[in-house]
Amino acid sequence: MQRYDRLKEIQRMDPERDFHAMYRLIAAYEFPWDFSRALEFALFRTYAVPSIGSLLFRTAEFTERPQKRYDDTVLLLDAVVEHGFGAEQGRTAIRRINGMHRSYDIGDGDMRYVLSTFVVMPKRWIDAYGWRRLTGHELRACVAYYRHLGRHLGIVDIPETFAEFEACLDAYESEHFGWDEGGRAVADATLGLMASWYPRALAPGVRAAGIALLDEPLREAFRFPAPPAPLRGAVERALRLRGRAVRLLPPRRAPHFGRQNPEIKGYRRGYRPADLGTRPVPGIGACPVPHGQGKQDGPRDRAPEPGSGGGRE
Repeated sequence: MQRYDRLKEIQRMDPERDFHAMYRLIAAYEFPWDFSRALEFALFRTYAVPSIGSLLFRTAEFTERPQKRYDDTVLLLDAVVEHGFGAEQGRTAIRRINGMHRSYDIGDGDMRYVLSTFVVMPKRWIDAYGWRRLTGHELRACVAYYRHLGRHLGIVDIPETFAEFEACLDAYESEHFGWDEGGRAVADATLGLMASWYPRALAPGVRAAGIALLDEPLREAFRFPAPPAPLRGAVERALRLRGRAVRLLPPRRAPHFGRQNPEIKGYRRGYRPADLGTRPVPGIGACPVPHGQGKQDGPRDRAPEPGSGGGRE
């Protein structure tokens, strides 16, 4: 198989009919590392919307249990990518996400904005740092995938095209980005978590590099100091060089799913999608809906095996 053969396979598929298969090829074969990083920064952006950042702070999940919250988020979204919307694991993951969302009073605009970050940020990241750019054909599949996910999550007035998703994201950020003490605490906790994945001596540099990758409106919303221009330039050059190096590698022959990421730390003995995620926190916008234990709601998935990082690019 040659480097661009999988892209040719993707180009032969119908983005309206085959959107899940296409998205799976894009995210698990062509750009697994880039999608992981892009979606991390996508979620990071949402903390700068005070209604989102303050709610996440009040639940204390990100500040007290950041690794579990990270693991659960990745694994729930990953279950749909790996198994599909119709499979038991995918359906169970969507039920858990919906159960968590129903526990709190979350506005339609916030839900639509978060969905928009999942569509827009991978494209922007890959344009800047990927080994190739996403094609318009692939973008249509990504849009169709997240529109389908959004409907399963009960989101209303979902944008129909990438341009509409991008306009939605930009407008929402322009109107809603702002300082919130809770949002900043969640951002600090997330940066601390990311730094913890590396040797302790590198932690300050990892945090500084993470802040250097934030655009100015996002950085200002958190009141992070502007990074030195040489640092920002060095981080961006390193990521672009990585993309050029990946372009020279042979194509991935096996999929790399989020559950195989070395950053997932908490489920070495396996997990059930039904057991993932948070449970209602009393007194924090809880809605009067019943919540079962869900122990019989799905099969146990295997945790990452030692050394099974899937050959991270």
